[in-house]
Amino acid sequence: MVTEVASPPHRRFFYGWVIVAAMSAVGALSMTFATLNFGVFIRPMGDELGIGRAVFGWCQTARMAGSGLTSPWIGGLIDRFGSRILLALAALSAGLSLIAMALIQAPWQMVAIFGVMGLMALGGPAGNLMTTVPVAKWFVRRRGRALSLVSVGPFVGGVIFVPVTQLFISQWGWRGAWIALAALGAGLIIPMALIFVRRQPEDMGLAPDGLPLASSEEGSPATPRQGRPALSYEEASWTLAQARRSPVFWRLTAAFVLAMFALGAIGLHRIPNFMDKGLDPGLVALAMSLDAAAGGVSTFAMGFMAERISARFLGFGAFLVLTGAMVLTIVGDTPLLLFLAMGTFGVGVGGMMLLQSYLWAEYFGRASLGRILGFVTPITLIFSGLAGPLAGYVRDRTGSYDPIWWPSVGLLVLAAAIILFTPKPRKPGPSLQS
Repeated sequence: MVTEVASPPHRRFFYGWVIVAAMSAVGALSMTFATLNFGVFIRPMGDELGIGRAVFGWCQTARMAGSGLTSPWIGGLIDRFGSRILLALAALSAGLSLIAMALIQAPWQMVAIFGVMGLMALGGPAGNLMTTVPVAKWFVRRRGRALSLVSVGPFVGGVIFVPVTQLFISQWGWRGAWIALAALGAGLIIPMALIFVRRQPEDMGLAPDGLPLASSEEGSPATPRQGRPALSYEEASWTLAQARRSPVFWRLTAAFVLAMFALGAIGLHRIPNFMDKGLDPGLVALAMSLDAAAGGVSTFAMGFMAERISARFLGFGAFLVLTGAMVLTIVGDTPLLLFLAMGTFGVGVGGMMLLQSYLWAEYFGRASLGRILGFVTPITLIFSGLAGPLAGYVRDRTGSYDPIWWPSVGLLVLAAAIILFTPKPRKPGPSLQS
């Protein structure tokens, strides 16, 4: 049965905020794992090894394919056991993969390494499963602000680690930079995950948002059961099977598929695109830091707004801002337009990434959130993964990204329209509670 929640007699520190801080730090450190900073490596690695742009796109595809294979399984494990051990294993795998990147001699080796790195899903698009799903289980009423604080982490990491990566490359070459990033990321994430991360509040005798568990119907204290206690908070929660029968589920999936394709086509390649236009690599790296800073501010603000404004309206706005950023990226060829494009892109991506985590929990509840996101993630990754190499091939064949980037702008506008006209589904009956 669903245990009701009593009002606390007095306020006390809620461990959920420790989870938020730990997951935010993990998100920041995951930016060392060939994510936002991967674009900085394209020119030096491509020039030394003779690797075309399409191959770098295939690296992202391989990573997404690996994540797509394992994310349904990982989502289920997070629901059952939490992400404590999974995060540690993922950080170890990513660190070893970066060390392997320092040793490559051929393009196929790089693609294979990214495929292996994707299997544990940390630092890529599917990495959100391990950091946002646990937080969504610790909070309901304050879920927006909690997720905003977690989602700020990767953007803070981008502000720090994109220019740091460029500095490492300048000091030690791209091979030495990979090793330094591996030691930094894995060396800090592993102990942090093992020490601080816990599965859900019921495991500690609490309900979401810091409320204590009330007494059970028989009058005995509602202490967690041994093993894996059921969720105790009153919230409409859908199972994966029930969610898949809802048209809303598929409309949300379609919107994020279109958006992720557009991002996949432009996200990785915008750094070398600006460099191709003659802009200084150091200036581009600095602009990427602005991108990350703007994303962090956007995410933080969006989390608080999501508790007061319908998430679909916020999503519509974020997608339109992202559309404007893509247009600026296509036409921009001056330092001013570079910084405008990067800053606007950060605002749009920050809003979209926060809402991608928030919307699924808000629409379908927290009990099976890992399984639901584990099902959706491979679908979005397939399209996002294809967009990167496709954009690279277009650039290699035509000398320009425009033939793929302009249609991507249209797809993003369509995604915005879908989000706008997709309200929250009707709440399931009591039988759907987990």
